[in-house]
Amino acid sequence: MASLGRELRNPAARGSHWLPRILPLLFGLWLALLPSPAAAQEKFVKIGNLTDYNFGMVTNLTADRSLASNICVYSAKATPGYAIRAIGSGAGGAFTLAGGGGTLAYEVQWAQISGRTSGTTLQPNVTLGGLMTSAIQANCNSGPPSSASLIIMLRAAALQAAPSGAFSGTLTLIVSSE
Repeated sequence: MASLGRELRNPAARGSHWLPRILPLLFGLWLALLPSPAAAQEKFVKIGNLTDYNFGMVTNLTADRSLASNICVYSAKATPGYAIRAIGSGAGGAFTLAGGGGTLAYEVQWAQISGRTSGTTLQPNVTLGGLMTSAIQANCNSGPPSSASLIIMLRAAALQAAPSGAFSGTLTLIVSSE
């Protein structure tokens, strides 16, 4: 009877016991909904070996000019698939260089094999998927030293249409796991 009297005198003390009991349950539910470290690791992709492209002085405006570099793309998935998206520094992400009082359009190509001088033409801010990488290490330190090719092309028509001058721009590459 004494305990009944205590409960009547202090109803808040009796009701406050639900919080310590429910917090571990909520925490456990929250932990169960988090992706496991293995699942997070499987989504890990990395791009590296990126370099600046310098075409130097272009004097022949009647021929296309291109530069290619070997890139390292790594995916931690068991089936190492990835997608690539390119965004230029032109209006709306267009592939254009600025300078000389105007712009110079360029083309971006991607090959999922290194050592290529041509590849699939990318469209600004459009993802190209279904790609596979041969890289077996995140920095391409072991296995193949590179796994893809990035090709930048200046077409003769664009060179002829551009004003004289020095041009520069930025190309952003976004790689995602598939």
